[in-house]
Amino acid sequence: MRIVIITGLSGSGKSTAVRALEDEGFFCLDNLPVSLVATFIDLAEHSREQISDVALVMDIRSRDFIKGYDEVFASMSKAGHSVKIFFFDATDEVLIRRFSETRRRHPALEGASVPEGIRFERDQLAGLRRIATAIIDTSEMNVHRLKEVVISSIKGSDQALEMQVNLQSFGFRYGLPLESDLVMDVRFLPNPYFVPALRPFSGLEQGVREFVLGQKETTVFLERFRGMLEFLLPGYRREGKSYLSVSIGCTGGRHRSVAIAQELYQYFKQRNVNIKIIHRDIDKGQG
Repeated sequence: MRIVIITGLSGSGKSTAVRALEDEGFFCLDNLPVSLVATFIDLAEHSREQISDVALVMDIRSRDFIKGYDEVFASMSKAGHSVKIFFFDATDEVLIRRFSETRRRHPALEGASVPEGIRFERDQLAGLRRIATAIIDTSEMNVHRLKEVVISSIKGSDQALEMQVNLQSFGFRYGLPLESDLVMDVRFLPNPYFVPALRPFSGLEQGVREFVLGQKETTVFLERFRGMLEFLLPGYRREGKSYLSVSIGCTGGRHRSVAIAQELYQYFKQRNVNIKIIHRDIDKGQG
């Protein structure tokens, strides 16, 4: 049989993944005790319904699972079944927000706060994360994108290897974007904020863009930074990373970072990179 283990952090999208697999014809079970896994697999294997695709949600809710998952997975593989482990994850900030929106208590620790529960769960699942077939970070995925990734991973299509680059400008004054994989500081470039005629405008305006992109330092920087990204992207794709968040920062996130991010966006868009852009702090009025 083809057996998919759905595991990972509480609030990371496991329920959505299971619904996607059910739609694909998988027989799905949530929170099956470890002691019953072997019995279930045997029953499914010899069922009149000829069950060939099974998805099991196994996580922190069953403490026996944390202690015995390696034995369970080994016995499945030894019996000749194809076993894939999908580990679902998200940033602490996103998980906290999701728990706040649903008003659920964290299942990992009785009576603990959500942040404490997340920290405990990460620690308990660290070993499982290391042996996962795929790690799916859902921090910036909507429900539709998550289903897409799960189904394409199961089917083994090229889409499963597709990586989305999330490019954003931001202002250091307002804090680092927590979801960043790569952060580039462009505060070394001349600042249009100190040009009175340009100060009211953003890096989306032609005058500001010409000022920023017309600097000698900018030309050299863009050439080298683009080269670095062109080197890195194929490597991240090979490692199965679904999303890469690249953040470009200046002082206030309105002029230099916006112009640079926009230029990078146009460059990689023309080269058929799956890329999206957001200007986080463009309306906050600083340089």
